[in-house]
Amino acid sequence: MPFFILSVIVQIAFVIHIMKTGRNTTWIWVVMMLPGAGAAAYFFIEILPDLLGTRTGWKARKAVNDLISPNRDLKRASNDFEMADTVENSSRLAAEHLAKEQFQEAKALYDKCLSGIHEDDPHLMYGRAQAEYGLEEYEQVRHTLDTLIKLNPDFKNVDAHLLYAKNLVKLNEIDLALKEFEVLDETFPGPEATYRYAKILEGLDRDDEAEALFEKILKNAKLSDKHYRSRYKAWIKLAKEALTPPKL
Repeated sequence: MPFFILSVIVQIAFVIHIMKTGRNTTWIWVVMMLPGAGAAAYFFIEILPDLLGTRTGWKARKAVNDLISPNRDLKRASNDFEMADTVENSSRLAAEHLAKEQFQEAKALYDKCLSGIHEDDPHLMYGRAQAEYGLEEYEQVRHTLDTLIKLNPDFKNVDAHLLYAKNLVKLNEIDLALKEFEVLDETFPGPEATYRYAKILEGLDRDDEAEALFEKILKNAKLSDKHYRSRYKAWIKLAKEALTPPKL
């Protein structure tokens, strides 16, 4: 596309943005009378600060930073841990190892944290269960999560609940898993739990029930806002594919 045409498109887009967002109309003259320079000034002065202050902007900035320095957060957490071997620094480093799927390192750190006054900390126990799940230590996951809820009966965490249900599937305890997913279908934010529930039903040849859940995911997506659809795009796509007849 010729630069001139691209410049005109950008100018028009920025003018529309100025009018829709109620910016000072002087910007219209700046953008139109100073092609390129005016648009650049408007972007850096008006759009970029707003963008970086939103969740979308934060995610975009983090994505760029991760691309430039993928181990930045891990290195920072590791440096903090080297400077001060505290439970806070250890758990933060463990979480970074989890994010990198370095499960053995994460588990070792969580094990170290779970002592003394922190021996029954539910967040640390959940972190260890995640590491154990990544290591495919499914019996140990169950033990950790059962102990967690026994010692912390008031602890509520839908992600931990989902992990427990997923782990039951790994242990081939399908009946128990179905009961957990039935609850998660109503309580878990987003479509992941519903999709996993539907796939279990599909595997049991309960196709009508599974199809109803896949359709529920698509209906919720249709009724939800753009942010919801963007955040859960992968699960929505899987549900749509599950309802699409295979090509012969």
